[in-house]
Amino acid sequence: RMFARYFTGTLIDLVVLNLFAEYSSKVFVDSFTTSLLAAIVLQLLLKLTIGIEHWVLGFFKGKTGGLMTFLKYFSAWVVLFGSKFVILEAIVQLFGDNVRFEGRFDGIVTLIIVIIVMLVAEEVVARIYRKLS
Repeated sequence: RMFARYFTGTLIDLVVLNLFAEYSSKVFVDSFTTSLLAAIVLQLLLKLTIGIEHWVLGFFKGKTGGLMTFLKYFSAWVVLFGSKFVILEAIVQLFGDNVRFEGRFDGIVTLIIVIIVMLVAEEVVARIYRKLS
């Protein structure tokens, strides 16, 4: 079951990444093979980010008070936002100029848009699957 989720997620990420590379001047991928490897890396890093975010939220579970509530949501935001810089740097280190996100703030805005579209696409496919099951 987990294999099917990651496999499907990787394929969705691959499609989204290639559509951005084809139709946007802000995303460049030199080959299909590179986009497949980048999609695998993105899927792994996104799942790791979500796991860390859930761990952070779990750490604050049961803690009461305004400060704890603020720290819980602020910490989750830091993990989710900060992870995009880590993901971008991982892509740069692994693929160099073979994968590029260009635009505002050295491509981080473009990467965030691509990741949001990937997550939305994964959720849409999951909901369609649940409806059909």
